[in-house]
Amino acid sequence: MVLMTASVSAQIIPNFGGQRSGLSASSFLKNDMNPRSMALGGASIALEPDGYTIFTNPAAASIIDQFNVSLSSYTVGAGMNQSFISAIIPRKNKLSSFGVSLNMLNSGQQEVRTEFQPEGTGEIFYVTDFATGLTYAQQLSDMFAAGLSLKYVHNQIDNYSASTIAADVSFLYRTDYKDLKFAVMIQNFGGNSALDGEDIPNDFNRNNVPGSENYTLPTVFQLGASIVPWKEERQSLLLSMQLNHPNDNSENYRIGIEYEYLKLLYLRAGYKLNVSGDRFPTIGIGLRHRIGGHPFHINYAANPTEFLGVQHILGLSLSINKIERSSER
Repeated sequence: MVLMTASVSAQIIPNFGGQRSGLSASSFLKNDMNPRSMALGGASIALEPDGYTIFTNPAAASIIDQFNVSLSSYTVGAGMNQSFISAIIPRKNKLSSFGVSLNMLNSGQQEVRTEFQPEGTGEIFYVTDFATGLTYAQQLSDMFAAGLSLKYVHNQIDNYSASTIAADVSFLYRTDYKDLKFAVMIQNFGGNSALDGEDIPNDFNRNNVPGSENYTLPTVFQLGASIVPWKEERQSLLLSMQLNHPNDNSENYRIGIEYEYLKLLYLRAGYKLNVSGDRFPTIGIGLRHRIGGHPFHINYAANPTEFLGVQHILGLSLSINKIERSSER
C-alpha cells in the first residue's frame, strides 16, 4: 500500500515543466498581491470578490456593487518591495464594473559589480518593474460572469528597458449549493519582450558583445473551486483549491481554509503542493471594520520560504456605500 501511494503521488504531482523554470521575463507578475489569497496558499480564483479581485479573478469584479479602493504592500525579500493599488467602479443599474490597477516592484539600491570588482565599483542602479491595467467585468447571467484585464508591462534595469502588452481573461460560475463556485483564468497572456538600451561594454578582451533575447511573459492557466461546507449564524468555514499550469515551471496545486466569525474576524491558512522553496504552510488574518459607515478591511499574510525567509504582505481596502444597483435584471 505504501508503494502504491508513492506511485499515485508521483502521477498526481508530476514534475513535467520544471526544466522550464526561469525562462520567462517579468516574473514580478507572479507575486501574489492579494493578502487573502497569499494566506490561502494562492487558492483564490474562485472566492467571493474583494478589493483585490482585479488581480485574482477580474470576472468577480462584476459582482461588486460598491466603489472600492484597495492597496497592498508586499515584502518580497533581499531588499525588494512590491506594491499594488486598484479601484473598482460598478456601473449603476448595470451588472458590470470597470477597474484600474497598478502593480509595481522596486529593487531598492543595487551596487554595480564587475568580474574584477565583485565588491562593487561605487556606482549604483535600480530595477523597477510595473504593470498598469484596465479591467472590464460583466455578469452574463445570474450564475455566470466574465472579465478581461488589459495591462501595459514595463521593465527597467539601469539603462535597459522592455515593454509589452498582456491580458488576463477569466470566468466565474456560482451555484446555489453551499456557495460552491468554479473559476478559470488565463493570466499574463501576451507577447514576448527583450531588453533594449545601451550596449553592454565589450571589455576584458571579449570577442563579441552579449545580445538580448526575447522572453515570454509568465503565463499561467488557473482552474479552481471553493465551497462553504459549514455555516452557522455567527461563523462559517470556507475551503478552496486551485490548479496552476504555468508556462515557465511545473504544474502545482494550492489548497486553503478560512474561518469567519461574525463577518468581523477571518483566520486563514493554506498550502502549496509541488512549489519549490515553499514547503511551509501560509497563514493570515483579516479584520473588518467601518469608517463612517463605509466597510474597511485590514488583511495580513505571511509566506515562509526556504530561500527568501518569511515574506509579508499587508493590505487595506475601503468600500464606499454610495452606489446601489437595482435588483431588477
